[in-house]
Amino acid sequence: MKSLLGIVIAALLALPVHAEEKMTQNIKRLTLETALSIAQAAIEDCRKRGVSVAVTVVDRGGHEQVVLRDVLAMDITLPLSKQKAHSAMAFNSPLSEMEGQFTGAYQVPKIDGLLIQPGGIPVNVGGNLMAGIGVAGAPSGEMDEECAKAGLEAVLSDLEMEE
Repeated sequence: MKSLLGIVIAALLALPVHAEEKMTQNIKRLTLETALSIAQAAIEDCRKRGVSVAVTVVDRGGHEQVVLRDVLAMDITLPLSKQKAHSAMAFNSPLSEMEGQFTGAYQVPKIDGLLIQPGGIPVNVGGNLMAGIGVAGAPSGEMDEECAKAGLEAVLSDLEMEE
């Protein structure tokens, strides 16, 4: 019996110890105030261009955190901005960089809720994917995306300081 106990103890002592490995992950999320600042700055940038848009900021799970529609933005801009925000977050890529990548009939963007069209960007700071920003309603997707970038730029330096 002693030899069996000795073998078990020796085997346990031989197991590698991974004290640095964690069993959980901390996932950074935007505060409501930060998401709201992003959306407001994006709308303000589009207003300076003479355009009324909708802006959606989704969290890491793809759920709407902030949705704003300027007074004269068309109703259709709401679901479009959500789809752009969700798609940018899901692919962790500005949507303008993804145009033309999916051409087959059964490609991923055919899934309901995904939209590969400029106007969506991810919020990725220090390797942490935190959110997606979608803007819809400008005369072009490129302008939508410029407004989304202006929204992110309004908070980016503060987000980077927290890293």
